[in-house]
Amino acid sequence: MDGGEFSLFRTLFDKQLAMTAIQGGRKGIVAQNRYDEATLRESAKACLEAAASAQPDENWDFAPLSQNEDFVLGEVTPDTDKLFFRCQELMASVKERFPTIIMEQMIVAHKEVLKAKANSYGVLFSTHQGSYQVQLMFSAHEGEKASSFFGGGVIADNLDKPFLELGSIEKDLADVERQIDTTSVGGKFEGTMVVTPGCVGELFYSLLADFAGEGGLLSGTSPWKDKLGEKVADERITLSLAPLDERIVCGDRTTSDGFRAENFDIIKDGKLSAFFLSLYAANKLKLPRGKNDSFNVVIAPGDKSIDEIISTIDRGIVIGRFSGGQPSSNGDFSGVAKNGFLIENGKIGPALSETMIAGNLADMLNHLRAISREQVADGMSVLPYMVFDGITISGK
Repeated sequence: MDGGEFSLFRTLFDKQLAMTAIQGGRKGIVAQNRYDEATLRESAKACLEAAASAQPDENWDFAPLSQNEDFVLGEVTPDTDKLFFRCQELMASVKERFPTIIMEQMIVAHKEVLKAKANSYGVLFSTHQGSYQVQLMFSAHEGEKASSFFGGGVIADNLDKPFLELGSIEKDLADVERQIDTTSVGGKFEGTMVVTPGCVGELFYSLLADFAGEGGLLSGTSPWKDKLGEKVADERITLSLAPLDERIVCGDRTTSDGFRAENFDIIKDGKLSAFFLSLYAANKLKLPRGKNDSFNVVIAPGDKSIDEIISTIDRGIVIGRFSGGQPSSNGDFSGVAKNGFLIENGKIGPALSETMIAGNLADMLNHLRAISREQVADGMSVLPYMVFDGITISGK
């Protein structure tokens, strides 16, 4: 849909094949989209030639043979009639319940994936999966006034529930309606930041990539490079990468290296439990590899509701989206808090015009005020509200 009107219905097909060769510690990669035997033989030859010309590195390897398996996940055959019904239902509900909302764009799809992974050690995994994916972009309008755009999405493995009940779609629509009229936070102060579940995912993506991912570890820039087993966060924080969690839709069952995927903790009770490493990086750094390479983040909930937590805050903001540059290698960040609200005297107040926030991701984890009991599961992650003290907040 575009501008609130159905505009396109289509079926797309895509084929991909990737070959990797490791020969004498030299690695070559070839990718193409044809499967006929002549092309496969030519690609294999080109892959070996690419490996022969590469620089040697003894740390390249594939997963050894364990137990091969075929996985079937989700709803592999689409119910297109019900899918279209759910789209119509969502638009009717938005029109009735959120009259100022204009659905700028809605892309809804059923995605069927059939994939196989094999290597010369005898590993052979296949996966056949199907999921429904909903992506929305909307804004609120009242006369000449308008909110900023807001986007979100969910993944589901069936069509049992209306789209409005999935993830945080209903809450997001209600919040955007309140953002037609905004006010400035006024001045500059150090306060409390309530991060919505969707924005938690944004912040932790950067943190995991720079602090626990192989880029920062191989370059030596990660502040956590020597902290495995040590406290790096408030003890209430447990963060897992969990593609096998029942709330994750069609999570990866294998890694890119050919291992069977397992859930594992990056942070457990505030301590750094593991890094997010491929087999190559693990061999290079002499550290355990990550047990999956998904980004299906699950953060353990707290014991208080978000309303209870907000009632204890003297002054701060709620942030629904962050717009800013990539945090520095040490975790310093600054940018604009989007889709936010002012908090004063324990109550959520007016929507805010663009407000600057600044802090440090590593310090933030140790200045946790609370984690909400509520979690939002959008099919890709399971995240609570997280509340941090000591954030620099400034407005005009």
